[in-house]
Amino acid sequence: MPNAKLKHYLQLHFLVFIAGFTAILGELISVGAMDLVWYRMLIASVLVFGYIKYRKLDMGLSAKTISKFILAGILIALHWITFFEAINQSNVSITLAMFSTGAFFASFVEPLIHKRRIVWYEIVFGLIVILGVFLISRGELHYINGMILGVVSALLSTLFSVLNGAFIKQYNATIISFYELLSGVLFLSVFMLFKGGFNAEFFQISWMDLLYLFILGSICTAYAFIGAVKVMKYISPYTVILSYNLEPVYGIVLAVLLFPETEIMGIHFYYGVVLVLGTLVLEAILKQWKAKKGNAN
Repeated sequence: MPNAKLKHYLQLHFLVFIAGFTAILGELISVGAMDLVWYRMLIASVLVFGYIKYRKLDMGLSAKTISKFILAGILIALHWITFFEAINQSNVSITLAMFSTGAFFASFVEPLIHKRRIVWYEIVFGLIVILGVFLISRGELHYINGMILGVVSALLSTLFSVLNGAFIKQYNATIISFYELLSGVLFLSVFMLFKGGFNAEFFQISWMDLLYLFILGSICTAYAFIGAVKVMKYISPYTVILSYNLEPVYGIVLAVLLFPETEIMGIHFYYGVVLVLGTLVLEAILKQWKAKKGNAN
């Protein structure tokens, strides 16, 4: 049993590592952000559909339910576009640092949607996160466009996650994922048709970009999603959430190792990152402690 538990923990951190590696692929792929997301969602939706057929899962849902998944699919498409465009406008480290503010947004978005009050320490932690972002931006204002896009991406990701948190209580996660990915592809396809995006240049992709896109769509999207669902059967949701807070750490370390000429930042940047990530971990621990205390009472 201990070996089995260790196996699941190693799998979880491998999934977090994959999440951090997504930003690295965004730096390596030379196509534009919207084209990249279209290819990513298309590859992932095809692979997830194949998995559904292999497992013989029931795909039947009401039109009302599918319409909710379509909204979430559009949100995740916009999140990925702003995420990869933030990398183009700045670099991996800046984007991941801004993306880590998503937990701060969740502290306000989740109570608003689920109609619960905001607790005092969420406000305090939110102010600390803002201070961390200020430190990150100090001396790096030439990346301001990337910072803004990174924060917008974090907000869109939070909205998507809160919606999915409600969906997962009623529906199969793989089915949800398929409809969201497919609706994202269709949304982007319609938009790009009107903007003339499907031209000859769109399909002129190098072999290296195709390889990176396939890794992004298969391992970093389809596999990572299904793997995250499976690992939650053996590890508590709290541990999973806390572990995923390490995504920016893995991503920034990888970026510094692979792209030292563009990713090494000023000292205030690292002060800010430590402050933001430390706050997220402390908040997660405090919430877990309060939950245990509530159950004990």
